[in-house]
Formats: sequence, structure tokens, C-alpha cells
Amino acid sequence: MGVQRRSGNYHVDRDILDEERLEELAQRVDSSGKPYLTDRLKYLFRFSVPRLKHNLVRSLPVLYWLPRYSIWDYGMADLIAGISVGIMQLPQSMAYALLASLPPVFGLYTALYPVLVYFIFGTSRHISIGAFAVLSIMVGSVTERLAPDHEFIITNGTNLTILVDEAARDSYRVKVAVATTVLGGIIQVVLGLVRFGFVATYLSEPLVRGYTSAAACHAVVAQLKYIFGLSSTRFTGPLSLVYTVVDVCSRLHQVHVPTLAVSLVSLLVIISAKELNAFLSRKLPVPIPVELISVSFLPLPLTYSFNDIKFLSTLLQMYILGNNICFSLIWSLSVARLLPPRVPQISLFREVIVDAFAMAVVGYAVAISLGKTFALKHGYKVDGNQELVALGISNTVGGFFHCYSVSSSMSRSLVQVTAGGKTQVAGVVSAFIVLIAILKLGPLFQELPKAVLSAIVLVNLKGMFKQYCDIVILWKSSKTDLVVWMATWLFTLLFHLDMGLAASVGFALLTVIFRTQLPKYSVLGQVPGTEIYLDMEKYKEAREVSGITIFRSSATVYFANADLYLEALMKKSGINISKMIAYKKRQEAKQRRREKRAKRRAKRDVKRQKAAMKAAQNSDAVFSVEEVASQWKETDVPGEEQDWTERENRTVFVIPKVQNDHSSWEYLKDSEPDMGTLGSISELDTTTLGSSCDETLSRDLERMSLGSLGKWTWDIHSIILDLSPANFIDTVAIKTMKNIIQDFGEIDVDVYIAGCQATVVEQLEQGDFFNDSITKGHLFATIHDAVLYCTDKHGASTVATYDCVLDIDCSTKM
Repeated sequence: MGVQRRSGNYHVDRDILDEERLEELAQRVDSSGKPYLTDRLKYLFRFSVPRLKHNLVRSLPVLYWLPRYSIWDYGMADLIAGISVGIMQLPQSMAYALLASLPPVFGLYTALYPVLVYFIFGTSRHISIGAFAVLSIMVGSVTERLAPDHEFIITNGTNLTILVDEAARDSYRVKVAVATTVLGGIIQVVLGLVRFGFVATYLSEPLVRGYTSAAACHAVVAQLKYIFGLSSTRFTGPLSLVYTVVDVCSRLHQVHVPTLAVSLVSLLVIISAKELNAFLSRKLPVPIPVELISVSFLPLPLTYSFNDIKFLSTLLQMYILGNNICFSLIWSLSVARLLPPRVPQISLFREVIVDAFAMAVVGYAVAISLGKTFALKHGYKVDGNQELVALGISNTVGGFFHCYSVSSSMSRSLVQVTAGGKTQVAGVVSAFIVLIAILKLGPLFQELPKAVLSAIVLVNLKGMFKQYCDIVILWKSSKTDLVVWMATWLFTLLFHLDMGLAASVGFALLTVIFRTQLPKYSVLGQVPGTEIYLDMEKYKEAREVSGITIFRSSATVYFANADLYLEALMKKSGINISKMIAYKKRQEAKQRRREKRAKRRAKRDVKRQKAAMKAAQNSDAVFSVEEVASQWKETDVPGEEQDWTERENRTVFVIPKVQNDHSSWEYLKDSEPDMGTLGSISELDTTTLGSSCDETLSRDLERMSLGSLGKWTWDIHSIILDLSPANFIDTVAIKTMKNIIQDFGEIDVDVYIAGCQATVVEQLEQGDFFNDSITKGHLFATIHDAVLYCTDKHGASTVATYDCVLDIDCSTKM
């Protein structure tokens, strides 16, 4: 080896590396030496102090970064960011509690306990854990399904008025939300412990953005009854969005004008203030707490004007007790106690397990995608499995303290980042602000106007509505991702959030299957002067190597596209191997039928010859073979096809001869018996007596190859299959490759494989791909090695051309 090779205009002085030579040079490691399961288990449960320390730090990330925390570098930034997020989280959490169909104060609980738990177990430094719009809607669908209003109707004994027992209803809805949250948290912890964090990879970015955009529509529709002041029924299940919109539209004549006015003014004020915040973001150390101001002061004149008794009574007490509103708030409100932990109602687990799993997956997908985005921007790593465990523990512990499912909020996380937050300490600061609000302002938050909270929800959904711009972007960049986005959006709108997520994931996986079933097939050509081979349809300078077809599929070859791979290979190479094989099978079937007829004919001929010899022994007359043959023809079995042809040779006369008591046949040609020359039967012309045109054709077909059938012409001698894009190969694809090599070999076209990864080679070995005819010499390290081998074997100008015509000088009935 090591001699100079030529390929086109390029010279290379090195070995041609097929798989055997590559294994010899690179010293391939035997994969059978991998540790067994018992060895792995021993390693897993082996005790050592360094290993214990590593596992402890990995399970409790706070032990890693908190000892290295610098107050001087990070303290002030985290404090400002925490205050900003905490002020924003107060009204936002209470507003999202409406989406979950829970009292607003439970939104504050959700903004407290899970944040403290995530501080210990989480690995992301910038995401803000707490109530999230999509999860709140999912929780709301469960609570209203299991605790609808009509199951808590009571009758007023005085005037027989039908009312809803809101206290009993809300109490049961809290139990449902807590059970769903705890079960979802347990699912997340289990998935994280079994290293199932990769489940989020099945939720692609187009799918997540389409899902959250549709969830925003659900959130808007859910707030319509609060915006208009209606007592509309909330529907659940498939087409619930349509039913809700129809129900609200049918009740528009019942709109409560004061509530609608509060909603519109709140929307206008909050949107204007947020735009002002965005404009002055570089000059303001802390954003203006517009939501908190709206909740505290905006309803005062409006509720006074429109006589909202509940909220007005509380505010009047503030003004009566003092001129300073802040002093009055603290002075007038009694200290509220935090609710003690409570074990969830386990009997509800069976009814909410599907919803809990959906919330677990959605919550994790949103958190990990947002966490990885910030981690990439700020230069640190987020552990997906640990994030799954952290979210699971946050939900599980939070559920015992009356919280509902949490995830990361994009709006709060952006505020935390833009305010300069560096670590999870900012989350602790925001939780402390929420704790003060619960202890000092709790009674006030029990009677907040829902119209203002609904306005806060709608404004905070602005980021999700901006995602509709993805349609234009994806139309330009990827039509397939656009289809995934649109399908996810449509499924989520029609089938609701849980069923919509399942349908969306299934559709996204189908698009992957379709992509692998319909890959791009191409024929490669060499870039002159290089070892590079490119698609000749894409690159003008790529030149075809004479006599060689280099074929590539852009996807892995497996059971779903193996047949399509073969069809594309025949189309690109111009050789319809399946048609050739079908033709050969028909010819072989005809050959077998002719052989059977020839055998039957030979048996009859032997019987007739014996009968003629016996008759000749009893008579000294000379008889004509043609006359006897004509008699045989007349007495043949009816229905059998006979192949009698006219001979141009003259009559052959046969006479018996007896010498020394031994009988033998002697014959005369071209004359009468007394004028010819006598000879033995061994000199008899077998074509004249015992042969037929069918027997001659049968012997010719036995020597036929598929390439000598004479119906096709091709100008290649080698095919190279580039399998470099393949990361695995299954048994169906292995059989397809073997058939390709064998079938093309019958027409003298050699097939080689190039660019196999080591795992693919191992799978070929395990699938019994190699045998005496297909060796590792058919596998090459690169396309160029395969090209060099083919040109050396056949010559650069060798062309395998089959242009023969099968000529048999006898007429045959086909």
C-alpha cells in the first residue's frame, strides 16, 4: 500500500482505507468488553467520600454557589432585582389565581413557598419561579371540572333566591388544585431521578410557542366574564373555548357597565405605564410598580362612583383612620396568619393524574427552555435533570402549603435580568416581599376588584401575543416548523390544554417521521483537485466520476424509508434493478417449463426408439425415420404442446445389422440403403434424432446472467453508497443493503459503502451483514477511498456496457 493513486485530476499518496485496513491501523476497541449490569450497579452503589460529596453538591446546588457568593459583587444587584420582581409578583400572582379559579390570596402563597424551595435545589440563576399563566389555566380547567358551581347551589330561605356557596366551592377547589400540584410534583421528581430530563427535547420551540400562544387565547376568553361583569359558565374539555365565547356573546346584553369601565380604564393605565417603563428602563433603577399601584389606588374613585360596596368599605376605613394612606393600611389591618401545612386529599389523585402529568411536562418545558436561554447568555450551565427535580420538590412542598403548580414566568424573569439580578438570592428577596404582603395586607387582598386583576392578566399576556409574529418568521425560514406551530395552536384551541398538548406532541413526532421518510436523495460529484464530493444538482463544479455513481440520502436509512431508498437509488443510477429481476424470473420460469417438456419428450422418444428397434428385429425391411416420426406425431398425446420443425437435411434410412449374434443399428445418409455408407448408432446426428430447439434454448438460459438479457444498457461499473448521515441502521435496512449489493452484482455492478460511523459498523456486524461474498472490503472510511479503489479496479475509463441481443436460430414459442 502507500502507492500513488489517481482520481480525476487529484493525486494522493496514501493507503486506500477500507474497513479492514482502517481497523488494522486504528486498532478498534472491542465493545464486548464493556462492563456488565452487575458491574454498573456495583459502581453506582459504591461508597466513597469524594463520590458522596459530588452527589450531595449535585443534588443541592446551593452548597456549591452560596459559599462563593460575594455580597459586594452581587448583593446590591440581587436586592434591587428582588424588590422589582416582588412588587411585580404581588398583583400578578393574585391575578393568575383568577385563572386557576382560586381566591387571590392563594396566588400569594404560590409566590412564596416554591420560590424558597427552588433557591435550594435549582440550578438556574435568573428565572423567576411562581404562578404562570398557562399552568394557571390548566389548574383552572381541573378545578372547575371537578368543582363546578352547580354542585354548590344553596337556596336563601327568606326570598328563595338561588345562590352559590362560594366558601364551600373555593375550599374544594383548593383541595383539587393542591392534589394536582402535589401529584405533578411527584411525577417531576421521579422523572428527574431516572434522568428523564430529555423529555423536554420533544417539545420543540415552535411547539412551545404555539402552545403558549393558544393558551393566551384561553386566558383572554376566561377573563371575558370579569371584564364585562357577567356570570358566564366556564366550560371544560374539547371545544370549550368555542362554547365559552358563544355563551359570553349570548349574554352581552347583560354587561355591567361600571365593571366594563373599570376594566377599560385599568387596561389603558397599565399599558401606558408599562410603555413608560420600557422607555425609561435605562434611567429607572427599579421599574414603576404599575400593577401594584393599579390594584391599590385605581379602583378608589371608580368604586366610589359605581358603589362597589365590598371594596369601598375597606377603603373608607383607611381614609377615616388617618390622612396617610400607608399608615392607615398598617394601622387598620390585622395581622393575617399563614395557613398551616395540610396533607392533600389522596383520593383525588386518580381523577387528576392525566392533568398532573400534562402540567408537569409543560411546566418543566417552559422553565428549562427559559433557563437555558439565560444560562447561554450569561455563561453558565443548567442541569436539565436537576431542574426537573427542583421543580418537582417545589411543587410537592408548595402543595402541602396550599400552592398550585408553578413554573418560570417570562415577564418576571426578564424584569429580574434587566434589573441586574445575578443569582437566586433575588428570588428570596421577592419571596420576602410577598411574605410581608401576606402578613400585613392579607385582608385587603381578599376583596380585590376582579376587573382590575383581569386587566393585569391581559396586559401581562402581551409577550405571548407577540409570538404571533413567529408565523411570518417561520414562513421564511422553515415551512415544517410553521406547520408544527399552526397545528399546535389549532389543537390547543380546539382540544383544550391537556388534550391539545398530547395531540401537538404526536403531530410533531409525525413530522419527524415524514422528514425521514421523504429525505433528499442526491448523486455526488467530485470537486476537481480535492477529496470533496458534493451534490451535482447544487454545485456546478462538482464533476461525475466516470463509471461511478455516488449516492447519498440526507436521512438515516431504517425500516420506514428502506424501500424508498432503493427506489431512489434505481432512479438516480438509471438502472431499474427490480424490473430486470422480474424479467429474469419470467425467463427462468419459461426455462423450467421447457425443461419439463424436454424431459417428457425424451422419455417418449426412448420408448418409441425401443419399439422401433423391436419391430426392426422382427423385420429385415429398411424403414424411414421421417415416416416413423410422422406416425409418432399423429399418435402424440392430445393437448400437449409439440415443437415439430421442418428439417432441411435429407431422409435418413436405418437398417438393423446382426453380426456374431449381436444386433446394432446402422444408417445411410443422402441415398438409398444400398448406396450409402453404414455406420454405428454412435455416429448418428443427435440433432436429427433426439434433440429439439427447446433443449438448446434451455442450455443457453442456464448460462445466462442478468446482465446478458439484452434489454438494458448502462454505463457504470460501481455504485458507492454514502452512509455518513446515518447514526444507526436496523435489520430491515441491513437486509436492503445486502439485497442491493447482491442484485446489482448480478449485472456486474459493484456496490460499496462509505462513511459508516463506528456504531453503524457494529450494528452491521450484529445483523450478520458480512459473509463470504460481502466482506469488510466493501466498506470504506471515506467516499474518496471508495472512488480510488473503484478506479484502480476498473480503470478510470472502464465502462460496463451491456448491449447484447439474444439471438437463437430457432423459433420458440414464448
